[in-house]
Amino acid sequence: MESCGINQFLEGKTIFIAGATGYLAKILIEKILRVQPNVKKLYLLIRAPDSNLAKERFNNEVIKTDLFGVLRKKLGANLQALIEDRVFLVAGDIACDNLGINSELKNEMFKEIDIIVNSAAATRFDERYDTAIRTNTLGALNILKFSKQCSKLNMLLHISTAYVCGENDGLILEKPLHYGETLNGGSQLDIEVEQKVVEETLNDLKARNAAEKEVTLAMRVLGIERAKIHGWPNTYTFTKAMGEMLLGHLKEDLQLIILRPTIILSTYKEPFPGWIEGMRTADTFIVAYGKGKQNVIMGDKESIIDVIPADMVVNSIIAAMVAHRNCSSHSTTVYHISSSRRNQLNIGDTIQFSVDYFKKNRWIDERGKPVKLKKVRTLDSMASLHKYMTIYYKPLLKILEWANLILCQLFQKLHTDLERRNNLVIRLAELYKPYVFFKGVFDDTNAEMLLMVTKESNADDTFNFDPTTIQWEKYFKEIHIPGLVKYIF
Repeated sequence: MESCGINQFLEGKTIFIAGATGYLAKILIEKILRVQPNVKKLYLLIRAPDSNLAKERFNNEVIKTDLFGVLRKKLGANLQALIEDRVFLVAGDIACDNLGINSELKNEMFKEIDIIVNSAAATRFDERYDTAIRTNTLGALNILKFSKQCSKLNMLLHISTAYVCGENDGLILEKPLHYGETLNGGSQLDIEVEQKVVEETLNDLKARNAAEKEVTLAMRVLGIERAKIHGWPNTYTFTKAMGEMLLGHLKEDLQLIILRPTIILSTYKEPFPGWIEGMRTADTFIVAYGKGKQNVIMGDKESIIDVIPADMVVNSIIAAMVAHRNCSSHSTTVYHISSSRRNQLNIGDTIQFSVDYFKKNRWIDERGKPVKLKKVRTLDSMASLHKYMTIYYKPLLKILEWANLILCQLFQKLHTDLERRNNLVIRLAELYKPYVFFKGVFDDTNAEMLLMVTKESNADDTFNFDPTTIQWEKYFKEIHIPGLVKYIF
């Protein structure tokens, strides 16, 4: 790794970003345009059938967001000119051969691209297995094939997740996954077999004329089942792990950098504090509690919850580009962008931060009244959750069963709704269990070395991603939770 002025490095570079309408990619695009408007080109892959729809998505989902407010204020009318001059929208789909890009544009890109950043992903934990494997696994392979045709390419930078480790405990090292390895010591993982399982299941459902809802449910169930067979807790981490395996196994002499962020939260500083889109794993309880909808949380208060602000992840992406610009090694480099080794935060702290914040800043409900907040109850195991559900839900279900004999339709609906809620709570608890009872600590030695190299030539904190600089209580109470209230509530 070498030190170099980051702004100087970005000048004149052509960068291709896949997944450009995603949360992280938007922040990366904004950052590059703000700190180095003389970047040569930003090719942005946007899932769309044609260029007009790609432009529409880019304008509505990227440029018009509050995220670009600082850049709009800084450049005014010149922002549109900058975008027209430097940003090139590419209609396509990571799940397609050659990313679904038309031949003329594709050949032009092959000659020009210096760096590829793949941040495209299907991030739902229980996504349909066919969708997840197509995007997270085969999509990574399609990006790799595309990369190999780029004559000037310096590196492929792939955004994964730290939780490809599954539910391992202890110190989790920054090392590549080996092709075919499993997390439970079972039989070797064969990605082609996984593809065949998907195809056969879909064909069987089609032969039975299954409704779309039935197909979706079957594919979600299949994803979780296949993940657990090989030792992963959910479809997302399983398919991301398989994507990493394909990249490492087939990259040949391509320089591959894998960034594995942990749970990504709102921006810490740039372009301004607290910007967020969508709820992250850690936010589900905060939002439900703040709205007065929930006071029960499943998790061990002492469990480490590894979170990192989104702008720090973006800073690490750019820093990795610069540090590896002249690297002659053909090995794969892995970075954990995380906080658990050097600035630990536990679940109990995040609960307390939320309680403190909403006691002082009550959410006003639709009737114009402050919501009532109950004392938080923590369930420290799945067994305690099932016991809680038995105490609070089963008696109600039994009463409704009896009442159903008298007032059939009304009570049947109430019974069905309550049973559905009961099942939903259990399902969500199973999905979040690997994160709220996580016992691992992510080694970030490589990331720490990257930070040191970055600081050598960038003395200010414009590209800071040091987790030790975060004051968690201040961040949650003054930045993250207010951001959730503004953008999510």
